[in-house]
Amino acid sequence: MKKAISVIAILLVIVACKNNGKTSVDSTTQSENIIKYPSDVIPFMDEWKILLGDGSRSEELIGYEKEDFFYVSTENETDWVVYKTPNSGITSKTSSNTRTELGQKLHWIPEDGGKLTGTLKVQHVSTSGDATISSSYSVVIGQIHSDEGHENEPLKIFYKKFPGHTKGSVFWNYEINTEGDNSGRWDFSTAVWGHDFSVVGTDANTYPEEPKNGIELGEEFSYEVNVYKGIMYLTFTSESHETIRFTKNLLKSDFATKAQIPQQIIDVYASRRTVGVEREIAYAGEINYFKQGAYNQANGKTTKSETYDGDIAKQYANGSYAEVWFKEATVGEGTIPKN
Repeated sequence: MKKAISVIAILLVIVACKNNGKTSVDSTTQSENIIKYPSDVIPFMDEWKILLGDGSRSEELIGYEKEDFFYVSTENETDWVVYKTPNSGITSKTSSNTRTELGQKLHWIPEDGGKLTGTLKVQHVSTSGDATISSSYSVVIGQIHSDEGHENEPLKIFYKKFPGHTKGSVFWNYEINTEGDNSGRWDFSTAVWGHDFSVVGTDANTYPEEPKNGIELGEEFSYEVNVYKGIMYLTFTSESHETIRFTKNLLKSDFATKAQIPQQIIDVYASRRTVGVEREIAYAGEINYFKQGAYNQANGKTTKSETYDGDIAKQYANGSYAEVWFKEATVGEGTIPKN
């Protein structure tokens, strides 16, 4: 009897081992097959809606992805949210530029403020364009956008790299909240690493000198946009570069008179149109919101970039697109600046 019990016990152990082994294999297989969505990597997606480079939109981004535009890529065990958009596609009614870009659902005025952060790397910008046009070969990776009045942009953060260069530039533009009508609007550009917006080629195919302190494609960097009590505090960080900080008042204009218009603006704009001034209170009391992702500045009209008649697959195959990867990002209330 004891022998029979022992045999049964041995059989039960064998069956259990087999079952445990099967369970272990199934768990591994299931783990390998789990789909990761952008909202799994950056959990603030419930705060945003999105417009993609093919013109599609979504108001709900939890568990959402769009092949070839908005998805997760894993590199060296790090998950990144990919924003990709062609030079030509379907975009918003107020722009010629395509985008795969988040738009913040919550809107705010500068007096109340808000904060946006991002850690990212730009993987690609258009390889075609006109070197004399400031927006060629560039992508906007973060914005503050007005939602009333002229609907101008108190902040656009750019990455730009000319073909053949190893390093590109990071800079930010401030667009004036134009007094009167908006015909005299302009952007004042400030370099972070590399050149600012005004540095262009001498002709369509001749590029300026490569920036010595620029950022390469695939090189990680971070930005923080902190609007607190109407003041915008910008911080840019990179492991291989000096941390750079800026402060800009959004409640009182620096450009309310003709005498205050910077020489950069006269050089860039005055030859082609009237240069206006900003209202004295700048963006005070005006509704704004954040944007983040890949807002491609290359298009067939302004920058004369190649678009392959809008064929997205051909554009992707031939370098006519922008691609930006974010591994971390946050959005929330503005905070007291640290320094």
